[in-house]
Amino acid sequence: MVHVNFYRNYGKTFKKPRRPYEKERLDAELKLVREYGLRAKCELWRVQYALRRIRNAVRELLTLDEKNPKRIFEGEALLRRMYRYGLLDETQGQGKLDYVLALTVENFLERRLQTLVFKSSPSTMTGYSLGSVTLGLEGKL
Repeated sequence: MVHVNFYRNYGKTFKKPRRPYEKERLDAELKLVREYGLRAKCELWRVQYALRRIRNAVRELLTLDEKNPKRIFEGEALLRRMYRYGLLDETQGQGKLDYVLALTVENFLERRLQTLVFKSSPSTMTGYSLGSVTLGLEGKL
């Protein structure tokens, strides 16, 4: 008999585009993949999926009344998460849910280690920073 407690049901990490050959979307994706040195488009789709889920949660919270305890509790938790990720800055007064709706995919991609290494190093291609991240950083910066 098979033990059911061994099965894992992990959630989806990305969602494929509805129209696979839309020219404008393909061009925009290719530009982002080249700019941030992503290995595959599913990495970009993963970021878009995470941003989409966050934005949907914020939209749902904004429909509730301002005094609603669910909006207060979950809104504060979501804002704390954005502060911890470094996407929002609480010193600049970005303590409202409206600022979360203004986030873009580029804000998420700027926080990747590969992008940070590329910005701090004199290399000309993001692929070099990917190699230094995966192989080690000693003496490369």
